[in-house]
Amino acid sequence: MDRTVRIQLQPNMEQAQALHETLAQFTVAYNHVCASGWQHGEKNGVKLHHATYYETKALCSGLVSDLLIQARVKATETLRSAFTWKAKKEAAYPKKVARAEKQGKPIPVFKPVRCPRSEQCAVRYNIHTYSLNWATQTIRVSTTQGKMSIPFTVPHFSEQYRGCKVATADLLSHNGKWWLHVVVEVPEPTVPQNETVVGIDLGLNRPAVTSQRRFLGSRHWKEIDRRRFRLRRKLQSKGSKSAKRHLKKMSRKQMLFHRDCDHVLSKRIVQHVPPGATIVLENLTNIREGVRHRKGEGQRKLHSWSFAQLYSFIAYKAQEQGIPVERIDPRHTSQTCSQCGYQARNNRRSQSVFHCRSCGYQLHADLNAAYNIRDKFCLAQDGRSVLSGSPSDGLSSQASA
Repeated sequence: MDRTVRIQLQPNMEQAQALHETLAQFTVAYNHVCASGWQHGEKNGVKLHHATYYETKALCSGLVSDLLIQARVKATETLRSAFTWKAKKEAAYPKKVARAEKQGKPIPVFKPVRCPRSEQCAVRYNIHTYSLNWATQTIRVSTTQGKMSIPFTVPHFSEQYRGCKVATADLLSHNGKWWLHVVVEVPEPTVPQNETVVGIDLGLNRPAVTSQRRFLGSRHWKEIDRRRFRLRRKLQSKGSKSAKRHLKKMSRKQMLFHRDCDHVLSKRIVQHVPPGATIVLENLTNIREGVRHRKGEGQRKLHSWSFAQLYSFIAYKAQEQGIPVERIDPRHTSQTCSQCGYQARNNRRSQSVFHCRSCGYQLHADLNAAYNIRDKFCLAQDGRSVLSGSPSDGLSSQASA
């Protein structure tokens, strides 16, 4: 399995200048390939290479051929994503127009997807353009001034990856500091698998509830978000230059805060699952398209919910412990009784209370959903579908039994 180690470089003045020039020329090559591919509607890497290689070589004479190729590879990846997003937006716009006309609202303005462009594209290195020595803590990288040996430091939380085999690496600069994100290869853990299955219900009010009856996450996280939202609203209404600078700083702080919360939550989830067990989550892809929230706190929370990032954190932390992570269809997990299997929308009396209309079973709604997620996966392993049929199929009771 692959892991990314973020190491800090310690270049001198001359080396820092060479790194700046390398980063600038790599960005020029990347933007040139993106512009050419966007203009001609081309996303094939081989065709882009033949069409742009000699032009980028003339524009960025200081870069070795391998770095020019890596710039083209990164541009190709970006173009494929941009073309996919463009087609998706163009296909969705007529539906938005039809919905607005049906509701008597003004027709939304179409915002086209623009050509990808980067102000500072991270330089991608491979085994031909850099080498890393863990013993001496130096790295030798290709620059516009030739190859240079630069010392680096490893953070304490990444010491476990010291000495691992390295793959690619990305060079970037932030706030005057130079960082190298090195991809290392870590051996898979040998953990015997067992039949334990832990269902986890992720939500906005309760960040995570497990079928082990654990309610994870801190309540003060929501209050911090509310406080920052009130401050952001005041700054936006003010509109001064200092307010805009403050908003820019707040945006980064908010992103880092949410990332830290997801790291803490994913770590707690994995810590409470025995090695070799299976974690089951709901597949929340496209959840924002299927949910209709009125403007307000509910809509704001839904669109700022980083569930995809949380899933990726859980997946890689669980992989290190030998815990597989699976996803299931989330339909009806909140409406079905985990005791008798009766399905009805009004089973959920409130956000936190689940009270079955059929058998009278009552418990916390998110805990009931976690039970259903676990049971649904167990029955799917046996080849039976569950929680997606008629409201009274009673299949969930088989898993509870």
